[in-house]
Order: sequence, then structure tokens, then C-alpha cells
Amino acid sequence: MKAASISDIKKELTTLPPAELSALCLRLAKYKNDNKELLTYLLFEAHNEEGYIAAVKEEIDKGFIEMAGDKLYHAKKRLRKILRITNKHIRYTGSKSAETELLIYFCTKMKLSGLLSSYSVQLNNLYEQQVKKITKVVSTLHEDLQYDYLRQLKHLTGED
Repeated sequence: MKAASISDIKKELTTLPPAELSALCLRLAKYKNDNKELLTYLLFEAHNEEGYIAAVKEEIDKGFIEMAGDKLYHAKKRLRKILRITNKHIRYTGSKSAETELLIYFCTKMKLSGLLSSYSVQLNNLYEQQVKKITKVVSTLHEDLQYDYLRQLKHLTGED
């Protein structure tokens, strides 16, 4: 069975009464945890983006604290997990400034962890990919925000 297009789904959703629409959202949330998390963000946390970003930063901090003392192999796995969770939260917000802020925070924590000084090409590549991603996103932002984020990015790349 082929899935309907987004425009078809949107048209159909506009014809439904609110009670039926609510029932569909609840049913959708039951099947996948990501759907439930997205719905939670949209209903309870979308109005306070700064608080949400702070909560995600705390989650990143917890991941780095748990990673302390891990061997390099386990540190790589945990870093990928932290990045995966961070990217999931970035998708929920849909905000370029939130994406930039969270990725800069992740890269800062990664740099401070001392893992980049090790001899891991994979970790250095992961870091460089995130810096490139930040640079790309910053270029789409307003000039004032670009200036602030580019200053932070220079600290990450060591171009002070």
C-alpha cells in the first residue's frame, strides 16, 4: 500500500472534526516513541524554546558525564549516541538557531572532553562534520545571529 502525499493528508485533516483529529493524534502517538516525543514537544515545550534547549544541554552533559573514564571504543559509541539524541531534538524544534546552539554546545563539550587529542581519526572526522554543519546553518541565519555564532565557531576551530 502506497502512502498518501503530505498535501493529501493535510486536505483530509482539515475536514475532520476536532474530536476525531485528537483521536488520530493519540493513536499515532501510541505506535512510536518518536511520535510521542514530538507531540510532547509541540504541546508542552514549543512555547519555551530556551527552556527546551537548556533541557537538551543537560541531557548532553549527562551523556558526557557517563562517558568519563570510558575506553576509546565505548567513548566513540557514546558520542554517536549523544549526537543522535541531539539531532533528534533539533528535528523536533525545526529552528536553525536552536540547531546551531545545540551543535556548538556539543562540539564545545567534545573539545573539552579531551577526546580530540587522541589518535582517533573517526572522532576528529565526527567533530569536523559537525563544524561544517554549523557553518552551513549559520550562513542561513540573520546577520546579527551570524556574528554571534561565528565568534563561537572561531573558538571551536581555534581561529582566535
